[in-house]
Amino acid sequence: MCQKIGILGGTFDPIHMGHMFVAEAARDAFDLNKVLFIPTGDPPHKKSSRLASGKDRITMIQKAIYDNSTFHLDTREVERTGTTYTIDTITELKKVYPHDQLFFIIGGDTLLELETWRNFPAVARLCDFIVYQRLGYRKHEQEEEALRLQQTYKTHIHFVEGPYLEISSKDIRRRLEKKQTIRYLVPDEVFIYIKEHKLYKGD
Repeated sequence: MCQKIGILGGTFDPIHMGHMFVAEAARDAFDLNKVLFIPTGDPPHKKSSRLASGKDRITMIQKAIYDNSTFHLDTREVERTGTTYTIDTITELKKVYPHDQLFFIIGGDTLLELETWRNFPAVARLCDFIVYQRLGYRKHEQEEEALRLQQTYKTHIHFVEGPYLEISSKDIRRRLEKKQTIRYLVPDEVFIYIKEHKLYKGD
């Protein structure tokens, strides 16, 4: 039986409620059987202690998604050496799920940058895209671009609308540096983990 598998990539530094809601909105709208959270590898030459290690980011994702049976952690990009590109990950996933349908979950702004991805034509052949479209935000521009990409690359682009969630990992890190609360911006277990391990406290 063919499954529908969502893919949500990112640094997740840290994972927050915005990530969780976008994943759930996509799962609900398109009846996805599972959503894979795929954290990126450690950026090269990372020296700032404000950024979490791959191990910490993996642990935070595990704590965030533990009670949702359709959410799964995939660590292949953290484990991979060298620079990681989406085409490498999608190619590997297609081998793992050869008979399933892959849906890459992205934001509306990312939609406008898809052609800058390495070997995007190959990515477009291997998966569909689900675009989380903030209500009213550049909607016409995004829909025009989706139509052009579909015609050019014979891919499929779907939209799911939702509220603008003004939460970012960067802002969370900044708040922590300023000793401001991040409670309810991240899942409770992530909040506890960050406090216990004193993450993002600055250099």
